[in-house]
Amino acid sequence: MVFEPPKRLVRALGETAPEGDDWLERLPETAREAVAQRELTVERVQVPGGRSSLVVLVRTADGTPAVLKLAPRRARPEAERAALAHWAGRGAVQLLEPSSAAEGVLLLERLHPDVSVRSLPEAKALLEAAGTLRRLWVDPPKEHGFETVAERTERQARAMRASAAADPEVAPLVEAALAAREELVAAPPEHRLLHGTFRQSKVLGGERTPWLAVGPDPVVGEHAFDLARLVRDRVEDLIAQTSGASTTRRRVKRLAESLEVDRERLRGWTLFRAVESGVRARRVGREQDAELLLEFAAWL
Repeated sequence: MVFEPPKRLVRALGETAPEGDDWLERLPETAREAVAQRELTVERVQVPGGRSSLVVLVRTADGTPAVLKLAPRRARPEAERAALAHWAGRGAVQLLEPSSAAEGVLLLERLHPDVSVRSLPEAKALLEAAGTLRRLWVDPPKEHGFETVAERTERQARAMRASAAADPEVAPLVEAALAAREELVAAPPEHRLLHGTFRQSKVLGGERTPWLAVGPDPVVGEHAFDLARLVRDRVEDLIAQTSGASTTRRRVKRLAESLEVDRERLRGWTLFRAVESGVRARRVGREQDAELLLEFAAWL
């Protein structure tokens, strides 16, 4: 079978690929080797797929439906493996092999790839997503190697400062986001294992339980950081509403109360994460995404 990377993956990785990176060029051969080593039967490549990995629907030698996922090192697939192993299927997709001879290759249980929480009406989607997220918030393993929220956001903050220096238009929002971050990282209320990139589209229908999370970029820190990404889900719909700003503030309040998270900490991390994403989108030329995210951030 020809393993053609979906256009979405090619475009997204092209925005972030370091010079000399040949992962995409090697991907078809890497996929063929992974399939052969595991004696898998390929059904199809998932399209449009994700922005950081190739997802292939397969069956194992005994006919069990599964997913083969291949990701470059910069997507931190081994951290994903470690987090999924720690969750052991509680709230998240289950690993079908605990380790792999090839870095960046994961064999996972098959969920319903075309059925996500995002397909539900908005209020129901937020409720189901929040319930799934709560199950993932557990103590990290002892002597874990996961990045912390402070470490990840410090790296992001450096890039934001550089962008603000080159683009004065975004400087006020960047300054507000960085000030919020400084206050938040000073005294986090908990240190838990977090999904790291949680949103409605990361929650798929399953057989073991109705909804399971996929695609973590795990990090250790406070609950509000994880919940912040969920606040801006369906941002294009929020921006289109005349009441978008008030709806956003109500969403912050509702999610904070339902998951027992401090509202101001949730607002602060929502601001930081929206500005960081907006500045990054502008930096790689995704102007429409940048405008939506920065307008959303200004409401906070």
